[in-house]
Amino acid sequence: MTEDRPYFRPVPSSHGGRWPLAGGSVRFSHLERLQRGHAPQIVDDAPTEVIAALTAPRRPLLGLTLDRPRLMGIVNATPDSFSDGGAYDPLAQAASLADAGADILDIGGESTRPGAVEVSVDDEIARISPVIRALAGRTPVSVDTRKAQVARAALADGAMMVNDVSGFDFDPGLAGVVAAADVPVCLMHAQGLPQTMQDDPRYDDVLLDIYDALQARITRAESFGIVRSQIVIDPGIGFGKTLAHNLAILQRISLYHGLGCPILLGVSRKRFIGTVGGAETAADRSPGTLALTLAAVAQGVQLHRVHDVAEIAQGLRLWQAVNKNDEAQE
Repeated sequence: MTEDRPYFRPVPSSHGGRWPLAGGSVRFSHLERLQRGHAPQIVDDAPTEVIAALTAPRRPLLGLTLDRPRLMGIVNATPDSFSDGGAYDPLAQAASLADAGADILDIGGESTRPGAVEVSVDDEIARISPVIRALAGRTPVSVDTRKAQVARAALADGAMMVNDVSGFDFDPGLAGVVAAADVPVCLMHAQGLPQTMQDDPRYDDVLLDIYDALQARITRAESFGIVRSQIVIDPGIGFGKTLAHNLAILQRISLYHGLGCPILLGVSRKRFIGTVGGAETAADRSPGTLALTLAAVAQGVQLHRVHDVAEIAQGLRLWQAVNKNDEAQE
């Protein structure tokens, strides 16, 4: 990182634009030039390599094209998840989310909510294996884990992707497992461990600090032989971030397209939605989740990790129907 390095955020246009964003339906003609210690500037162009990274179509993920939003349904096989721990049978929930239109199911056996304690490898595997084995071949399955041994077992059971909230920081051995299996991986940004990450998170510039951290994670993954086209990135909303940090990321999330990877967003039912939206109970935060999902779709974000698949899918269908008709005459 250098102090004078510029970063370029594509500014999506609601009325078409010069360039397609990541090969999808969102387009842009202008960019926001961001630089540490300087006010943002709107510019009409950027270096060739920047435009190439911003516009290049992202390769399909698990057979799914990324030219439209995709939903990753959350299945918590944990008794202590912040949102729905112990509230349902994981296998029944997975089947329900698949029927509701989930493109991918993300199966996790260890809560990483703020304050959560680590689960043993054996317990984590025991929680997720029956669910993954039952779903294998029906809907693409991602395993939500930070641990190499758990990922290896999940892949053997039929999982097709790894979602690591630590971005390979927790267990360096996980990178080798992903590389050997040649499967996609989502690298998330988190500051600190779940036990302490919300104590007092601080950044010099939250947007740019996370950009640099994700870039470093991508470079590290590539050093293990993981190709960039197999990497998904997640800025990690709520993982070592304050309310102000979360909102700053969401306001300019299109910045992260510059890393050349699909973006996954995980905001579903999170505490800050309740704080802003006045919903104390996690299950009551579906409207706020939908609002943030649509705002992210408008910035070209491809993957959305959600609890309420049917509700979010309905909102997306309406959003897409309206936007396809944006040139209709009265």
